[in-house]
Amino acid sequence: METGLYYEKKPKSAEVVNGCRNRAILAVSSTALIIKLSEYLETHDNLLLNSSILNLDTTTKLAIMIAADVLQWIALDQTPVALAAATITAYGGPLSELPFVANGFWHYIPEAANYLPLKSEFFQSGNLSDILATSLLGSDYKNLALSSITGPCYFAVTMDAIALGRYFYSLEEVDE
Repeated sequence: METGLYYEKKPKSAEVVNGCRNRAILAVSSTALIIKLSEYLETHDNLLLNSSILNLDTTTKLAIMIAADVLQWIALDQTPVALAAATITAYGGPLSELPFVANGFWHYIPEAANYLPLKSEFFQSGNLSDILATSLLGSDYKNLALSSITGPCYFAVTMDAIALGRYFYSLEEVDE
């Protein structure tokens, strides 16, 4: 409703705010569980299921993490935009760690460092990508390793951020 030069603000319904708050709580909780799952998978090579032992190779660990991410997305959001944002972050996020790994700020334990993203044909010796990577990451950049299950952790944190953003937005008043 217009009053002079100003518009009256109207709070969003308690139902909307509570729904967003509950999703944000679920997002933070499920992200914490996914990160704990990644820790478990990094430190264990076997899983006991119904008295049978499942060997956890890199592919199986990654598949378990992706399944957890998909379940989180289904429970929290189910929108294609959120899925796209989280998937892009799952690929780009780990790559953004490479300068920190290259410069010794942190490293992955040798057993977990199983993903060599810059060891591809794109980085042939002498081409522009090779020169750029060498200047940014050093001459040994092709051996920079990350954990393959880091990407799914980025996915979960992105879903967390989306849910929290929607909750904080729900607290704002709206124009009538």
